[in-house]
Amino acid sequence: MTQRSILITGCSSGIGLDAARGLRARGWRVFASCRQEADCARMRAEGFDAPRIDYTEPASIRAGLDVVLAQTGGTLDALFNNGAHATPGAVEDLPVEALREIFEANVFGWHALTRMAIPVMRAQGHGRIVNHSSVLGYVTLRWRGAYTATKFATEGLTDTLRQEMADTPIRVITLNTGPVTSRIRANSIPHFERWIDWQHSARAAQYSDTLLKRLYAEGGPPDRFELPPSAVTAKLIHAIEAANPRPRYYITTLSYLMAGARRLLPTRALDWLVTRV
Repeated sequence: MTQRSILITGCSSGIGLDAARGLRARGWRVFASCRQEADCARMRAEGFDAPRIDYTEPASIRAGLDVVLAQTGGTLDALFNNGAHATPGAVEDLPVEALREIFEANVFGWHALTRMAIPVMRAQGHGRIVNHSSVLGYVTLRWRGAYTATKFATEGLTDTLRQEMADTPIRVITLNTGPVTSRIRANSIPHFERWIDWQHSARAAQYSDTLLKRLYAEGGPPDRFELPPSAVTAKLIHAIEAANPRPRYYITTLSYLMAGARRLLPTRALDWLVTRV
């Protein structure tokens, strides 16, 4: 039987790296893409096919997928849109240019790659598209407006695509992840420092007392409800291997809790709750 293939983005660390290793161990041919060539080289040294894909560079998206198709004979069984970054800061301090940048990386690039993969999956008669969303795709949290906006957009596009693909052999699945051990916080620091002029913000004191302490904290205890990246990999495996995958997988207790709260609580009560978990 032909080896199944999957393209995973954002494999330099954390969830993407764990997924790449876990699926290779299960016999998948994993194309573990990264944004930076140095990370791709490290993945190749580990034995992976690792095309460079930067969601903010349309040419790299096309070239990266072409590398995959050239090596599989023109097929792709699954796509896991995973690569993303955060730009922490208060919404009132968030420049429009910063929103454009994060939407290019977290939404528009995903959309471009997905659109390129769909004709391949149509032609071969099957396929799985898995989009990695978040608990912040259905509830909001202070200081995370930019990231939350991209995940709300991802939810809308993914839900619509799932409905539209219902008459095809392509299955579309969402992973809603809560706190999982990764480098997303550390990787957000350059974006925060580039875009957020917190020293001149009306909320400068709040930045010092809350966000800066969390953002620059070294080590420390895990977040409440935090799980290792393997928790995401386990749900991803079910999403791409099950004969009848669920349309949505919640990961971590917080994701389940907030999904229920979003349905049941009035807005003021939900606002109160999310500030205390």
